[in-house]
Amino acid sequence: MDRLQTLKAKKSRRIVGLMSGTSADGIDAALVEVEGAGPGTRIKLLAFQTLPMHDTLRQGVFSLFGPAATLDELCQLNFALGEAFAQAALEVIRGAGLEPRAVDLIGSHGQTVRHLPLGRPASTLQIGEPAVIAQHTGIPTIADFRPADMALGGQGAPLVPLVDFLLFGHGLRGRAMLNIGGIANATLLPAGGEAGQAWAFDLGPGNALIDGAAARFSGGREHCDRDGRGAAAGKVHEEVLAELLTHEFLHLPPPKSTGREQFGAAFLESLFSRHRLEPADWLATLTAFTARSIAEGLARFALGRTAVDEVWVSGGGAHNPVLMARLRADLPGLKVGSLDELGISVDAKEAVAFAVLANETLMERPGNLPAATGARGPAVLGKICLV
Repeated sequence: MDRLQTLKAKKSRRIVGLMSGTSADGIDAALVEVEGAGPGTRIKLLAFQTLPMHDTLRQGVFSLFGPAATLDELCQLNFALGEAFAQAALEVIRGAGLEPRAVDLIGSHGQTVRHLPLGRPASTLQIGEPAVIAQHTGIPTIADFRPADMALGGQGAPLVPLVDFLLFGHGLRGRAMLNIGGIANATLLPAGGEAGQAWAFDLGPGNALIDGAAARFSGGREHCDRDGRGAAAGKVHEEVLAELLTHEFLHLPPPKSTGREQFGAAFLESLFSRHRLEPADWLATLTAFTARSIAEGLARFALGRTAVDEVWVSGGGAHNPVLMARLRADLPGLKVGSLDELGISVDAKEAVAFAVLANETLMERPGNLPAATGARGPAVLGKICLV
C-alpha cells in the first residue's frame, strides 16, 4: 500500500491504458502522462499501438460468445489474454523508449465476453487476468471496472463519459462524443456543463454487424469492410433497413447498454435466413443501418435534451468513409468530425480512457457517471493487483 500512496503523491503519473473491444481484432495500448485528477486532469499521449490479436486467441474469444463454450476454455483464455495484454503494455512502453520501471500504473478494460445488464441479476464479465498483467510487467494493474457500477444498480456501461467530460468538455459548444466500436455509444456534453450534466448511452450496433458480414463473405480473410469498399459497391435494401430500424433496443429509453448478445452472430444468422441479398448489398444495408440507428437514437433521446453543435467520432467506424458520409447526411446541420481533429487518435481514445479511469481509481475518485449508467450513486471502479 505504501507504493500506492507514493504514486498518489506524484504530480503526474505514466499510465498504460489497455482496451480490447467487441470486435476482438486487436489490443489497443496507450501510454499516457496523467497530471492531477478529477476536473483538473491533464493528459499527454506519449505512445499508442494496436497489437493484432493472434488468430488462435481471437478464435478462442469468439468461441466464448457462443453457447457451447466450456468453463475450461473460459479459465484458460482468461490467463492467455492476461499474457497478451501484458505483452501489449510492454510493447507500447518499449515503443516510447522507456523501461517498465518508468511506468507507474496499468489500467486494463479487458475483453468483454458477457454483458447482461438486464439479466436477473444483472451481470458482466471481462477477462484478461490482471494479476498476470501485473506479474508479467512488474507494474501495478487496475482492471474489472464495470462491476462496481452494476453493484449499485447501474448497467456498467458506458464508462467513458466521465473521461469525455474531463478531456473534451467545451465552454461554448455542446458536443456529442460518438464512439463507433463494435457497439456505438455517445456522450452528451452540454456547453459549459458540469460532470453531473454529462450523460451517455449505447445507441446500438457500431461495426459489429458490418464486421461480421465482411468476415462471412470473405471466408474469414477480412475482419472488417476495409475503407467501406464493399458497402460502396452495393445498394441499400430499404425494406430490410426499415425492418432493422424496428429493433426493440433502439426504442428503449436510456440508460441502456448492449453488446454481442443482441447484435452479434445470432442476429446476423437470423437476418440472413430471412432475406437474400448480394454481399455488397448486405454491407451497404448494414452500414446504412449503423448510421441511421445512431442518428435516430441521437435525435430521439438526446438532441431535444442537450443542445449539440458538434459530433466527434472515434473508434474503428471513423475509418469507414461510407459510414462517415452517411452519418453526415443523417445528421444535417451538425458538424461531424474525426476525433483526430481534437488531438487524440480515433483509435487511441478508449485506451486513453482506461488510463484516465485507472488514475481516478488510484486517487479514490468515482469513475462512473450515474446519469449515464443508471447507478444509484457514484462508485470507485476497478480492482488493484500489486506486485
